[in-house]
Amino acid sequence: MVNMQDREKAFESKFALDEELKFKAEARRNKLLGLWAAGLLGKSDAESYAKDVVAADFEEVGHEDVVRKIRADFDAAGIVQTDDQIRLKMLELLSEAVTQVQNG
Repeated sequence: MVNMQDREKAFESKFALDEELKFKAEARRNKLLGLWAAGLLGKSDAESYAKDVVAADFEEVGHEDVVRKIRADFDAAGIVQTDDQIRLKMLELLSEAVTQVQNG
């Protein structure tokens, strides 16, 4: 019985760690996306804009809130990027973010 409890605790710990790493990677991806978008938008304070993009991800579950923020800012500035292009950039940056989180 103790063995099963130990295994259960180990699985719970791994799940918690995986969820934490996923959260950190997605937050890092959003920051990198914000920095990318800030460059296209000509923002002088790219770090501040990137923080706004990270904060936008807390509006609802999923990443569509981030896409909407970037889309609205691009539209307001006359930047031509489709939603699919933004999502593709998010995918590219997610792999970079995972690597950064894993490397500390």
